[in-house]
Amino acid sequence: MMLLLSVPIVLACSWLMTAGLRRYALERSVMDVPNARSSHTVPTPRGGGVAIVLSFLLALFGFMLTGTSQIDALVALGGAGSLIAVIGFMDDHGHIAARWRLLGHFVAAGWMLVWLGGLAPLTVFGWQVDLGWLGGLLAAVYLVWLLNLYNFMDGIDGIASVEAITVCLGAALLYVLAGLHAFTALPLLLAAAVGGFLFWNFPPAKIFMGDAGSGFLGIVLGGLSLQAAWLSPTLFWCWLILLGVFIVDATYTLIRRVMRGDRVYEAHRSHAYQFAAREYGRHLPVTLAVMGINLFWLLPIAVCVLEFGLDGAVGLLVAYVPLVALAVRYRAGTLEQPHQG
Repeated sequence: MMLLLSVPIVLACSWLMTAGLRRYALERSVMDVPNARSSHTVPTPRGGGVAIVLSFLLALFGFMLTGTSQIDALVALGGAGSLIAVIGFMDDHGHIAARWRLLGHFVAAGWMLVWLGGLAPLTVFGWQVDLGWLGGLLAAVYLVWLLNLYNFMDGIDGIASVEAITVCLGAALLYVLAGLHAFTALPLLLAAAVGGFLFWNFPPAKIFMGDAGSGFLGIVLGGLSLQAAWLSPTLFWCWLILLGVFIVDATYTLIRRVMRGDRVYEAHRSHAYQFAAREYGRHLPVTLAVMGINLFWLLPIAVCVLEFGLDGAVGLLVAYVPLVALAVRYRAGTLEQPHQG
């Protein structure tokens, strides 16, 4: 009953906060002005992701007051997410050198892992693997990459919000199927926090998320996936499958750019979703396609892993191969050709 009441409250809080942040941004001219690396053409208020951060953190605080057994996870998510949001907010309103941002990202990842207990033993192709301290190091890299790729993938209207909502709702469904009903609260509350923002961010966006929101979502989603690994190794594979669209596009693009010698932190428009948005001339078809892929391709595969004995690593390969094909189809990581005509 508490969860049923909390979700609409968080949704409403996020909606109201986003409206207030939009008005503030318009009054103070806190605008994202289009440039050669932008995927939009109209100056748009930015920083709306702060509403996601604040509404979810308030939800975590309320959850703590219920005496939940998930207190370690709440401290992990709240602490790491807050640090990433502050770093992102400062970068949104000025500039932080990449090395200092990266240091802050690893500090946040370390905080997350200390409270979650590191990386749980995983089952890979039927073999149980406990990597110990090496697993903790790999988990830190995973968290830092996930929060950064979420920032990279937040480049067209609604895409980062739709990704977070569909992944969280899919995870909540998996928890229900696994009989872990108590663990549905965190993904549902995060989906609600993002849902209130999405009302203002859905194409055509009236406000953008900004680094504070996108980085926050990346590390919180990563933290939830690591928490799930302690519940069941199978659930960790399910989370990786659900996050496939963002992981594949960002990772494939990064590899192509590194191989070409590009600067990793240099702004660009060479992700598959960006090429697709330009090809179709609008953001909406691409954002809806991400929703469709998550709900009708990745979620069913995750269900097969959880319920029907499909090996997690095999399921990941099945899920990712078509996504890699899409990245190739939309020329992810290639140099943008000048407009002809």
